[in-house]
Amino acid sequence: MACQGNNVKNQERDQAFMGEALRLARRAGRSGEVPVAAVLTRDGTIIARGANATLRRKDPTAHAEVMAIRKASRILGNHRLVGLTLYVTLEPCLMCLGAMIQARIARCVFAATDPKVGAASTLALTRVRKGVNHRFPVEGGCLAEPAAALLREFFQARRPQR
Repeated sequence: MACQGNNVKNQERDQAFMGEALRLARRAGRSGEVPVAAVLTRDGTIIARGANATLRRKDPTAHAEVMAIRKASRILGNHRLVGLTLYVTLEPCLMCLGAMIQARIARCVFAATDPKVGAASTLALTRVRKGVNHRFPVEGGCLAEPAAALLREFFQARRPQR
């Protein structure tokens, strides 16, 4: 599915930022991390980038979204990231969705869905939104096939051949 922006210019912008996230995800995969990455943008400019670092940091919270949020908070000198859009190559989990709510992200765009632990396209998002005062649009499917292919190839290379 193509990016869902409300016009061609927005779709092209979303594809460009997701393309940058995919580039970072490929790099993470080459280093042995699950190939997921995120970029945070404001007004057409990348503010921060993050890639999965759970193995390297020995930290189960070092997901791409969290890494990007931590970096943007340091750069901007604020724990509130109002007005920023997060682009991530895999549907956020519940932890990352919670981090986005706490950071006051304005919008989240993800590529591939995660049927196992993805929280954005499931009832989890609906349930979380009922109890919080910050809500933001979450859009999936932007460059979904290249992101899904990257993940499939990564995991196929690590599974024993049958």
